[in-house]
Amino acid sequence: MSKHNLAFTVADEVAAIGWTGICFRMDGLKNREADPEFHQIKAETIRKILPTLTREQIKADPVLQGFKRMHEAISHSSRETVSAPETLLNMLLRTGNLPQINLLVDIYNLISAETRLALGAHDINRIPGRVEMRFTNGTEKFVPIGTAEPKKVRPGDYAYIDSDNEILCWLEVRQVEKTKVILDTTECFYIIQGNTETSADDLRSAASRLIALTKRFCGGTETVIYVPGESYTFTAF
Repeated sequence: MSKHNLAFTVADEVAAIGWTGICFRMDGLKNREADPEFHQIKAETIRKILPTLTREQIKADPVLQGFKRMHEAISHSSRETVSAPETLLNMLLRTGNLPQINLLVDIYNLISAETRLALGAHDINRIPGRVEMRFTNGTEKFVPIGTAEPKKVRPGDYAYIDSDNEILCWLEVRQVEKTKVILDTTECFYIIQGNTETSADDLRSAASRLIALTKRFCGGTETVIYVPGESYTFTAF
């Protein structure tokens, strides 16, 4: 498919409960199952993270607490609704490793574990036009990744929703089957989400590292779509 425009907006009501983030696209990507050099980087990073990782540290982490407060603001139990970075860290603590999906996914998962920010990527060729971060009204279609049947969504949850009224990511918890990144993916819409506990520099640093590692192992060129309140030119590490 040819490259098409992609717009992103954030509803004021969602920003008011703590949402902040950076969104960009990358085109001309060449995804692969794995790469020995990246595997080494991943292993070294995990070796640095693991010695300081405990259940108590995960529970007390301020960024993860920021996601919990966002969930509580929309009446979700912090015990039952767990942000994606917290899930990754719990998996790392339990197994000593992070999942291996494909290079594009493995790269952003590693940076999410490093930063505690919620990172995600979506295949742009499966996104019709506009994406909005807004509160749901209950009519949206939501097919979580790994499933075939739609799941009912209650009104009042925040989600990334496309022009077809389909959810791309519910909260910062669950992405969807429709736009999952596969080996054939060549264009990605990236989201780096934070909360009241993350600074603009935190977001920029994560974006720069994500772009640099992605270009190093999968090529591509980046285009910034959304930075809160200002334009920004990323510098690669």
